[in-house]
Amino acid sequence: MIKIVTLIVALGALAAGVMLFSQLNQKAPVEFALHYQQARDIKSFELTDHLGEKFNNESLKGQWSWVFFGYTSCPDVCPTTLQEMNFIYDDLKAIAENNQVLLVSVDPKRDTQEKLASYIGYFNPEFKALHGNHGALFPFARNLGLMYAITESDIAQQANSDAIENHGATATNYLVDHSASLVLINPAGKVEAIFKPKQALGAVPVIEGDKLVSDFAKIVALY
Repeated sequence: MIKIVTLIVALGALAAGVMLFSQLNQKAPVEFALHYQQARDIKSFELTDHLGEKFNNESLKGQWSWVFFGYTSCPDVCPTTLQEMNFIYDDLKAIAENNQVLLVSVDPKRDTQEKLASYIGYFNPEFKALHGNHGALFPFARNLGLMYAITESDIAQQANSDAIENHGATATNYLVDHSASLVLINPAGKVEAIFKPKQALGAVPVIEGDKLVSDFAKIVALY
């Protein structure tokens, strides 16, 4: 009888130990990002970076890539997001050294290579800015689950001179609506997750750096 009781106690202790070990080693779930259970493929694309080098699917391989759509004339979302990414960049590299932050310009009319180089370098010399025509940008944006739209007026679009105005808009003075989300692409070159900004009525959408870093650590552990 004593042997049976001892055996039962031992089996109970073993089961409890297995459960505790399992709980301690269970990887924490992602809390804030939209994390795909199966990473999404990215169709073939080709853009150009701010140094004039080609940037395509192969350029994503071996890196954790943070992709953000914006433009240099953006008054609020873009500089706020890039500034936040600069603040947390060292934290991201502490989790995984192979990080790259990519600003994809949705304003090819005004964002020249030289302008992009000066703009992106202001935030961090390691960040990259990419550009291309709308024929390359639109399908790339859709593939990543992002969007953008030129809000330039029809009159401003057709203007041959900046002097032709329509309620303050000119051929070189317009805004571009674009997603404020960040797309995380894994080292295999596939979409791993999307980080959406914090939205508040009347406020600029902002990426919350602490939440991004927290979830990135979990995503890397799960990868």
